Amino acid sequence: MNDFRNKTAVLTGAGSGFGLECARIGASLGMNLVLVDVQQDALDAAVAELTVAGAQVLGVRMDVSKADAMEALGATTLERFGVPHLVFNNAGVGSGGLVWENTVKDWEWVLGVNVMGVVHGVRVFTPMMLKAAEDDPAYRGHIVNTASMAGLLNAPNMGVYNVSKHAVVSLSETLYQDLALVTDQVGASVLCPYFVPTGIAHSHRNRPADLVAAGSRPTRSQRIGQAMSDKAVSAGKVSAAEVAAKVFDAVRDRQFYIYSHPKAIAAVQTRMEDVLQARNPTDPFAERPELGQELRQALRSS
Repeated sequence: MNDFRNKTAVLTGAGSGFGLECARIGASLGMNLVLVDVQQDALDAAVAELTVAGAQVLGVRMDVSKADAMEALGATTLERFGVPHLVFNNAGVGSGGLVWENTVKDWEWVLGVNVMGVVHGVRVFTPMMLKAAEDDPAYRGHIVNTASMAGLLNAPNMGVYNVSKHAVVSLSETLYQDLALVTDQVGASVLCPYFVPTGIAHSHRNRPADLVAAGSRPTRSQRIGQAMSDKAVSAGKVSAAEVAAKVFDAVRDRQFYIYSHPKAIAAVQTRMEDVLQARNPTDPFAERPELGQELRQALRSS
């Protein structure tokens, strides 16, 4: 997919972070944009900015975890712009803490957005993209799903997030293989960013009230995890704009895995070697033992 002008992109989580930066690139390339976000003010700001930039923009406030809302999004996109050419299933939320301390509501919220939001995007848009490819030999489409390096590793104290992102990697790899069985005109990629300054560290701002356990308060491990996440994300040296540029390069090149920090792959290799050799998981803090000691002390202190 080399020519983006007058093509249509659907982007979830488009009010900030990777979604907004990809939308900005799409606008600069002359794309029509369907911007989806759950936060109304952020969505309104994105729509206003990109309309001024000259793009044809449709803004839709919705929760991607809702199947009926995603189905309505597909119908609205078809009516306004026709079949999309780029679908960026990017909306995501973050949550941490010791894995046994996550409430049922924590699991429902994180898996609902991070997993089912991507599932719905694939389920709704892939069939219409395949139909477009069948009808037009010139049609080219691409689906990008946002996972995380947490989908390739298993850092401690963030289990619910790890589980959700491993699911996205698995879904995306399967989507890639399934598409290859039936077409050469629609491709897929998975984005696996490391620590990049975006709004995900504060995604609880958009958590629905009905997905908060009654009377629950953050546990010590969750407070510690939030603090560590805030520090790591804010210290990130790679910007969301740089990652968005990598996304468009990958779409052009039909590259499946997209990494923000290629050097982090060394840790993935170590994990794979653990699996192949059936050895116990390597200490994730082997390279930075002081961080592991800090976390252990914080969790064990009375």
